[in-house]
Amino acid sequence: MKILYPLAAVAILFVAVSCNSKAEKKGEGLKKNAEKVVPELKITIDSSSIATFYETYPKLQKFQNEVLALYKKNKSTQLWLDNKGVGEFGNTLFNKYKGLDQEGLKANFPYNEKINPIFDHTIDNKLSQVDTDLMITNLYFYYAQKVSGVDEKTTKSLEWLLPRKKVNYQVFSDSIYKNAAINDDKRKKMFSQYYKLRDALHQYREIEKKGGWKNIEVDEDFKSFKKGDSAVAVGQIRERLYITGDLKEDNKSNLCDSLLISAAKNYEIHHGLTPKNIILPEHIAEMNIPVSDRIKTIIANMERCRWIDPALEKGTEYIEVNIPEFRLYLIRDHQIAFVSPVVVGKAMTQTVIFSGMMNNIVFNPYWNVPTSIINKEIKPGMAKNKNYLAQKNLEWNNGAVRQLPGKNNSLGLVKFLFPNSNNIYLHDTPAKSLFERENRAFSHGCVRVGKPRELAIELLKQDPSWTPARIDKAMHAGKENWVSLKKKVPVYIGYFTAWVDRKGELNFYKDVYQRDESLVKLLTEE
Repeated sequence: MKILYPLAAVAILFVAVSCNSKAEKKGEGLKKNAEKVVPELKITIDSSSIATFYETYPKLQKFQNEVLALYKKNKSTQLWLDNKGVGEFGNTLFNKYKGLDQEGLKANFPYNEKINPIFDHTIDNKLSQVDTDLMITNLYFYYAQKVSGVDEKTTKSLEWLLPRKKVNYQVFSDSIYKNAAINDDKRKKMFSQYYKLRDALHQYREIEKKGGWKNIEVDEDFKSFKKGDSAVAVGQIRERLYITGDLKEDNKSNLCDSLLISAAKNYEIHHGLTPKNIILPEHIAEMNIPVSDRIKTIIANMERCRWIDPALEKGTEYIEVNIPEFRLYLIRDHQIAFVSPVVVGKAMTQTVIFSGMMNNIVFNPYWNVPTSIINKEIKPGMAKNKNYLAQKNLEWNNGAVRQLPGKNNSLGLVKFLFPNSNNIYLHDTPAKSLFERENRAFSHGCVRVGKPRELAIELLKQDPSWTPARIDKAMHAGKENWVSLKKKVPVYIGYFTAWVDRKGELNFYKDVYQRDESLVKLLTEE
């Protein structure tokens, strides 16, 4: 039953009574049923009663302004109660609150001992009608806040600078009358990845309920398993891969066959490992991570999804970089148009999580060396070697240092600019061997692109005059050349250690900047 505005409630009551008054039984003649209209319940909840409520329940005070505005909008009358008690929508809200665990959240309402008796008819609710209605309203705002994620100040302290989804509690509360914010699946209100991870959370909790997976035991001097090898641990690996669906059938064999190798390679691909035709100690170490830890990782990334505006996915063209995955995606018309491996900042010079608008491509760029690198690397190098600048293809430029264009330039043959206060950009690199490594956190903070030529070709498709041949010529001209994009392209640099790809496969990546633990702690301590 929806919570109704007073006039609407009276109108519906009138219709119901009118219809009942016309009822008659065949053969007994006309008999009118005179029914009295039950007076509508009206409880006054004004600013004075609201102020008194928060004096009694100070832990809810952060919602006071929103609550005041909501009751003022409802003409200072109750929102949740009618003549029969709590309306249907109030019960729906409570059930959703109790189900927060399914969203990877804990239901820790500050006054559980007060809210539970309202809905549990076996416990006596000792609150007044005013306080009962106010307590449910505060539960509503508590629920809205939880499903919207931790506040922006907290996410900034966690070094997450991507634009946050704006939460307007007044708009959120308006949906009380439409049953929108509680009853639907929020699929239009949340970043789509959130729902995929929620399904994965359910799957892994089911695995946990069944006992998870056993530890795979190998000798300390274990080197590898290859096709044809036989060992008890091979049977353990087979069972482990069957549990997570990488292997479709567990035949209990201890023989390492082609099916097991294929399943192991699939597992490696979806755990940020380079697929091989042998099973190595690092693969087994990854398989031995407990299911409980995997669940924590999923929960941490569900929270990150709460921070993202779902409007991001509506863009016709944008670039995504996922730091733990070491990969860049160009999305065009909601499809993956291009993929490239990337190198990101090392632990001491972490790549910033933020967004920008790409507006320029620079072929054969100079590299303007940051002051920090000048002080830490170049000046000590010059002190030891007077020819240091020339040997590194560097020169002084108006009191600063820059590296001349060319194939040995640290930025390679092309860079992609999206102006930002962090001085982060995408660029080529002469150090191509780094892209062959599984862990690619080596840069000073900028993002090195493994396929820069191909990315330039894709981005310049918006300008037909920039053919691949012209791009090749510009990249090897030996002089700097700036090109403005006809249409700016959004760039989002994010941090996700768990991700469900477009094929529906759950992927886990190493927490290269060690950020999951602090986030999970924050969520579980509330």
